[in-house]
Amino acid sequence: MTCQAASRYIWLLFFTFPSTTTGNLEAPSFQPGILYQYRYSLDTQFSYLSRSSWQRTKVQAEASVHIHVLQRNASDARGHLLQVEIHNLQVHHKPEQRKSQTISNSPSKEVSPNITELQQPIFLHWDHGKVEGFYENKARSPLTLELKRGLASLLQFQTHPGKTTEEDISGSCQVTYTISNNSILKTKDLHSCRRPKFGFSSVNKIFGLLWQPTSKSLYSMEGSLLKSALAEENHVISLSLKSSIGINITSRQHLELVTQEPGSKELPGKSLQEALAAILEKPQPTDIASEPSKRICRQCPTPRNYLKLLGKKKIKIDVSKASTTRKFHRLVQMLRDANKRDIVVLLKKAPENMVSFYVEAAVAAQSPTSLMALSEFLDFESKKQTPLLEKFLYAAALSPRPSKELFSLVLDKMNGKKLDAGIWETGNLVIGTLVGKLCRMNLCGLKEVETGMETILQSLERTRDNAERVIYLLALKNALLPDAIPILLDYAEEGSASVSAAALSALQRYSTQHITSQIKMAMNRIFHQIWKLYPKTSRLIAAEILLDNEPSPMDFINILLATREVEPEMSRLLLSKIQSILHSHQHPTRQIIKGVFKDPQINNYYILSSKAGSSGSFSGPLAVTSDIFSTYGQEILFTDHGLPKKGITSFNLLSNGHRLQVAQVVNEAGGFESMLGGGAEDEEEQELMAGMSSILLDVQLRPVTFFQGYTDLMAKVLTSSGEPTTVVKGNMLLMDHQQAIPLQSGLQTVITVQGGLGLDISANINANLWEQEFQISTETRAAVIMDFQAELDAPFFQATVQSQTEFETAINFNTILRLSENPVCLQMTAEPGSCREIFSLFESSANQTTTVHRGRKATIPGRSLPFHTANSEMCKILLANGE
Repeated sequence: MTCQAASRYIWLLFFTFPSTTTGNLEAPSFQPGILYQYRYSLDTQFSYLSRSSWQRTKVQAEASVHIHVLQRNASDARGHLLQVEIHNLQVHHKPEQRKSQTISNSPSKEVSPNITELQQPIFLHWDHGKVEGFYENKARSPLTLELKRGLASLLQFQTHPGKTTEEDISGSCQVTYTISNNSILKTKDLHSCRRPKFGFSSVNKIFGLLWQPTSKSLYSMEGSLLKSALAEENHVISLSLKSSIGINITSRQHLELVTQEPGSKELPGKSLQEALAAILEKPQPTDIASEPSKRICRQCPTPRNYLKLLGKKKIKIDVSKASTTRKFHRLVQMLRDANKRDIVVLLKKAPENMVSFYVEAAVAAQSPTSLMALSEFLDFESKKQTPLLEKFLYAAALSPRPSKELFSLVLDKMNGKKLDAGIWETGNLVIGTLVGKLCRMNLCGLKEVETGMETILQSLERTRDNAERVIYLLALKNALLPDAIPILLDYAEEGSASVSAAALSALQRYSTQHITSQIKMAMNRIFHQIWKLYPKTSRLIAAEILLDNEPSPMDFINILLATREVEPEMSRLLLSKIQSILHSHQHPTRQIIKGVFKDPQINNYYILSSKAGSSGSFSGPLAVTSDIFSTYGQEILFTDHGLPKKGITSFNLLSNGHRLQVAQVVNEAGGFESMLGGGAEDEEEQELMAGMSSILLDVQLRPVTFFQGYTDLMAKVLTSSGEPTTVVKGNMLLMDHQQAIPLQSGLQTVITVQGGLGLDISANINANLWEQEFQISTETRAAVIMDFQAELDAPFFQATVQSQTEFETAINFNTILRLSENPVCLQMTAEPGSCREIFSLFESSANQTTTVHRGRKATIPGRSLPFHTANSEMCKILLANGE
């Protein structure tokens, strides 16, 4: 029976196999003195998750398998020591005719590889169909051993129905047996399999893979004799962010009895160990579970060669270009295989404008050697290295899969050092971030994690400085541990204005399951000012926590009624938020609000009419596909004098049930009333100030102060070079995933995904004191690349499929304020972007190599992103007067 015929036959049986069981079959066994000859075939196909026929590779192999009994258990005749041999292996690989392909070496034909190793027998302790032991005479090449494990795994089955746990090439897996007549159907739950750890994955599941595997095997019996075995497994692997990027793997095995003929006699000896000692030098069992390994790159550059190339080129880095991010990927891969000495030399001899690029790559590599090199190179007490140290800390915080060793390095560099104030702030925020990420990786019990958390909590308890308290609370915000909620609640209710706002912003990040009735009661006390007075910003955050986390109808009604009592701007912003929730079909509170609005005593003009003012909230879709839902939002709060107090711009991403705050920028201002001869609204905001706080990829960054006080403002205006201030600039990995998928046939598959981000965010504030006009401009330029690679390895065949995707984009956000006229104009535009995809297929067998490339490009049109209606009216006034 051919592989294709076997495939059709197995699926016909799978779909017609009864769901009920009819009892046990006779226990399987082999008779001594008889040589059983089976025809064995395997068929494996790789294909992209697309309809293009050229994007696939296929290999078939056929062999003869000989099985005979070497020894029987004296106390149980069904316990055997089997000798299993593979003979006459033939490999068939016929590439499809494809356009735009390059084929080197000889044309396609049947391949007869060196089968010396494959012909060496394996020995199985086989009892009632279970492989109790797997033995080899000598250590063989890993790929050859994998094929033998696959064959042994096919011989493992049971003849009674039920669920059990079995050990085979897939690992220790849960399997279900269904029996009917003389047939056995085995269904393996591949998600349940446990095997030695290999590879790694990103903390945030949005940047991970979707894996959908199935595995079924059908056995046909004649009495106690195995007549045939048909097995098929299928794996669909795709990116969570873009399900069209991925691969479908189909692997089939077929074993069919051909003949029985007289064979050799049993070995002398009464025990299994005596029989094994007679045929093996060292009779130690080999693990039947797959032991995956990654291909070794023998032509990859070394740091020394890389430095030689650098000496001949003038380096110019633009982190927002896809070409730079691509270089970053290659550098990370190179550093993962480099030794410590070479990495240190690279860091020390690199051109000045390239050092930060290499530091970020060394952090992303996270190999023991790269971290040791960083430890030697970085000096946290050096003023000269301050910008580089901040790069290192942010690279650690934004790592998609931080390690224990990376956290140890951060703790060691922060401990007992005389640090620059900015580095101290950033370092504490990074400690909080790494604590949270390692806990989400189920590593909360690490000593380093406990030390990091204790450091933050003890420092928060000791300090009496409000600025330091804010930093420690923001560190807890990054950690996002449920145990910190009571501490955050205390500071939210009892702290100063800045401390309370920091604690509330931390509580705002927790998911609904952590927002208990105790937290909701505290938020009600803050919003309604039951015990003390709070600033508007704190009250609004408390109201938003209530609105976003399944409020009771009474909680919502009380907030709604309060809008008639609070200041006009605050009232207008709250009503705008409520309208945004009603227009968002995905907001969890929408149904609660709709239920309350069925009451005409609530849903009426008196309650819902907006007071005069300019504050507002707006959210809308940015990008919508079958896999992701990306939104942007903007809200702005004005003072009662009509001046901006706080503006929040945010970008969020939802995919497959997971959420990510891609970015959030909070601009705050205070004291501008004094320039108009008025008084500040809040006692703590008498001084003129402007600042910005940012979140990137769910990580709170160090707040930035543009100016503090009129004197500072004047000094910065007079000394300003007009150049923008860099907020974030650098390269990082978004996705870092490696996964082995051992096929039951014994072919080894390794999936590797890397996603990189090159980001340049800059802000600039221009002040015209004569016209009393301020303009804050934020420019975000970014490049994103996603590389997906699947490798298939066998002793006689190798295949690699790759998908490379690149995006370049830019978003500009401008805020224009003229104090003499009060209105504020917000403008956000997305510049034209580009997208590029390249698909590659590489095949290599004994006599040929095939390489195929396909690509496509697209331009993403630019657009202006809308805000609420009131903003449009203010922009008309400002821009008209400006003309």
